[in-house]
Amino acid sequence: MIEVQDIFIKYGEEYRELHKLTFEQYKAMSSIEYCRTSQLGGHIDTCESCGNTQISYNSCRNRHCPKCQTLAKEHWIENQKNNLLNIGYFHVVFTIPDTLNMIAYQNQKELYTVLFKAVAETLEELAADKKYLGAKLGFTSVLHTWGQNLMHHPHIHCIVPGGGLSPNGTWVNSRKKFFIPVKVLSRKLRGKFLYYLKQLYYQNKLEFHGSQEQLSSGKEFEKFLSSLYSKEWVVYCKPPFKNAAYVVEYLGRYSHRVAISNNRILNIENGYVTFKWRDYKDNCKNKQMKLSADEFIRRFLIHILPRRFMKIRHYGLLGNRNKTIKLNICKELTNTPILVKEKLSTLQLILKITGRDITKCPKCGSEKLRRIIAPSNSPPIMIKTA
Repeated sequence: MIEVQDIFIKYGEEYRELHKLTFEQYKAMSSIEYCRTSQLGGHIDTCESCGNTQISYNSCRNRHCPKCQTLAKEHWIENQKNNLLNIGYFHVVFTIPDTLNMIAYQNQKELYTVLFKAVAETLEELAADKKYLGAKLGFTSVLHTWGQNLMHHPHIHCIVPGGGLSPNGTWVNSRKKFFIPVKVLSRKLRGKFLYYLKQLYYQNKLEFHGSQEQLSSGKEFEKFLSSLYSKEWVVYCKPPFKNAAYVVEYLGRYSHRVAISNNRILNIENGYVTFKWRDYKDNCKNKQMKLSADEFIRRFLIHILPRRFMKIRHYGLLGNRNKTIKLNICKELTNTPILVKEKLSTLQLILKITGRDITKCPKCGSEKLRRIIAPSNSPPIMIKTA
């Protein structure tokens, strides 16, 4: 399989010489290049029964690395299983207009934070309205910043329960279709997002570069805001999930996804990368896209998030404050069994995912493995300055 790692190893050094990168982009690139190589160290397992020797190199564990997400995803899924109720769930997607994309990229931490805040308040306030549900929700939001073609496309996926806890402590079920009309969601989101965006602007917390520099003028910015108020923002609600087990699988699929998975990359040849993508504007047709290696790397690096930025967040009943007490009340009201939380070890998860017990020799099945730790020999990350 051709991997993002292969592209970075082959063309990454040249890219870094030609372009100025942030520290996080440098770190992600070097981590992906070194992932599961001798640069990060590892261990050698020798079977004392049959003599079979196997070398295993360490993973980089960078959250943007396509190789390192499976185990992280499984750990996360195991932790979320205990949060699900025996009810239907909806998948709601909130998207900002593409005219905001460049500003969002130039002010990632600020605008992604505002997007999370606007989405959460939109859902919580409308759900609390008796006209729609009259109850408190508990939902999970996940930020994605890419489209299938790797272009910048910030949007938030929300997994929302079909009901909530009323102020008097009873459970309120939603309608079979999502309980808030998408047009209402869209307009509420638009108002909240633009209100917070305007606050950031007048607090001088936004930067504008290149083609966006004219927005530094208050008059131009107000004109830009007016154009955004006149647009219909896109909010999409997918059909409800079949059961809680399907919700867990779906959550995992979205929570730890990176900009492109290795299995979508088809070819690297003559300085070009070819990958599969789905064109949602053309009846979801499967197509192939060919980009120069330079452009492929540029698009991939757009989606490296700011340091310590949380791309998965929980709200309402799933918030940290008194979460266990509130969830147990909801479980009792929805006839959801309260299970003892079982924490699987990494070895147990690997066995579950791959069916392989890594404590045994893969050749003869013996448990008599002798392990030697191989040290790391990776060089320090060097950053190009302006």
